[in-house]
Amino acid sequence: MLTLLVPLAVAILISGVDDLIVDLFWGCARLKDRLRPSARMFPPGERQLASAPVQRIAILLPLWKEHEVIGKMLEHNLAAIRYPNYHIFAGCYPNDYETQAAVESAARRFPEVHLALCPHDGPTSKADCLNWTFQHLLLCEESIGRFDVVIVHDAEDIIHPEELRWINYYSARFDFIQTPVLPMPTPLRALTHGIYCDEFAEYHTRDMAVRPISGGFVPSCGVGTAYRRDILERLAQGSSNRIFEPGALTEDYVNGLRLFRMGAKQTFIQLYRAPGGAKDLVATREFFPPRFTAALRQRTRWVTGIVLQGWQQFGWKGKPGEVYWLWRDRKGLVANPLSLAANAVFVYGLATQLWIRVSPMASRLAAVTMLLQLLRLGVRMACCARIYGWIFALGVPLRAVYANALNCAATLNAIRIYAAARARGRPLKWLKTDHAYPTRTALLAHKRRLGEILASTGRLSPAEGARALASLPPQVRLGEYLVQSGRLTVEALYDALSFQQGLPRIHLEPSAVPREVARALPAHVARGWKVMPFGVADGALMVAGPEAPTLEASRALAGFTSLELKFHLITPQEFEALAAALL
Repeated sequence: MLTLLVPLAVAILISGVDDLIVDLFWGCARLKDRLRPSARMFPPGERQLASAPVQRIAILLPLWKEHEVIGKMLEHNLAAIRYPNYHIFAGCYPNDYETQAAVESAARRFPEVHLALCPHDGPTSKADCLNWTFQHLLLCEESIGRFDVVIVHDAEDIIHPEELRWINYYSARFDFIQTPVLPMPTPLRALTHGIYCDEFAEYHTRDMAVRPISGGFVPSCGVGTAYRRDILERLAQGSSNRIFEPGALTEDYVNGLRLFRMGAKQTFIQLYRAPGGAKDLVATREFFPPRFTAALRQRTRWVTGIVLQGWQQFGWKGKPGEVYWLWRDRKGLVANPLSLAANAVFVYGLATQLWIRVSPMASRLAAVTMLLQLLRLGVRMACCARIYGWIFALGVPLRAVYANALNCAATLNAIRIYAAARARGRPLKWLKTDHAYPTRTALLAHKRRLGEILASTGRLSPAEGARALASLPPQVRLGEYLVQSGRLTVEALYDALSFQQGLPRIHLEPSAVPREVARALPAHVARGWKVMPFGVADGALMVAGPEAPTLEASRALAGFTSLELKFHLITPQEFEALAAALL
């Protein structure tokens, strides 16, 4: 163990100094902005966002076996996005019937959604699916007009309501725009998902902000990435019309580097809070793998694509800043196993008092590396605390050790898979990540206000909405007031509420509801919470009511049935008619 200590300490020291360089760039940039404030330091205000010319935006979604999440994703984001001119193109495979059906169902309800069918069965790769989805976009342009900006997202993404407005603003100056990506908040006990929270909080606070100011390229994160249309056409001309490289496991990272070498203007929108309405950080939110095996599969793909394929395809050439960030992106090939080894040596040293038996030089070297690691943990905890709070940030040291084990396993797995594929002359396979979508309750913060939805659907003009809000009596909700004043019908109100809340709208006649089903909940409970059971399907109890369910209501009702509850919206008049006939 003693013979390994010095080489290991030197390797960790080199990596620590490398991280310190990025810290210094980051600190100097923040200090410079404070001493001499620039436009880069401040996010665009409401007036700047509103005055920017509105570009036509297309969102591409590559899909394979995403039927369980894509319907919820489309419904939520269409109800949340505050931007007037965008369309969503969902790429599906002919042999993925369930995902097709989910997209077609959404397309029937929302004219902004388009099904883009690949010409061959899947799965192939995310890049291949994106290429064919883009081709479908080109066909649609013949009838609906040309798009100015193209954004890539995934099936599990929670798109921030302000994201498209920010991208629209920055697209006047940049060809390639990457918005921040953050994992959803997670409990302390969820170690695997917590690793993603820690890493993305640090990377999208510090590293991504430093890359463009230190001469590096901005890689795409796979989601929340926007491309100006003209730069995509240049990319297509230089790659036989393949905008996304089909053989790459990390086509997003590849595109960031390709565009940098083409001279494209790149930017990363730093983590800012939205002006006006939503006060949370403007970032794409999503669930990452919660289990070790799923995270291992995803990280194996990242290491294989970014490090091994990237090394093979792009080598080490380029400007100094570019080469430095190639080193940063690839050093995990060595640093990941060494980090786990350092943890093992640290534990061994504590157990055996190893520091007593080493030379003074080795002892000082180990002390320096320890200080660098403590600084690293401090920076990560500060970044994590800014987003998830200090209580969650206190778990960073424990999760860092777990992350070292996971990253080491992913690195060794990637080397094994890559070496086997090269030896056999076979292409690498796309390792798909399983996706999940948050509960309805977790999404409510991003919903557009009722007045915005009514205005966007033509039910209410902006001027009428402003007058209604100005004259709204205390303790009266806007929808109720508009119905009472005759400016809106009950049906129109509940159609808008269905869209806003992500709850299906249904019409029920008392004769269509079996009495035994209606009494699946006690009568006083059904009346008290204003819900009417009307059916049972797929292990769920279907209930309808005039109010969107609160968390309190959901918990209270769950105590009276072992079935999952699925809520639907009906008008107050429909509920009273059902209650009078069945309860």
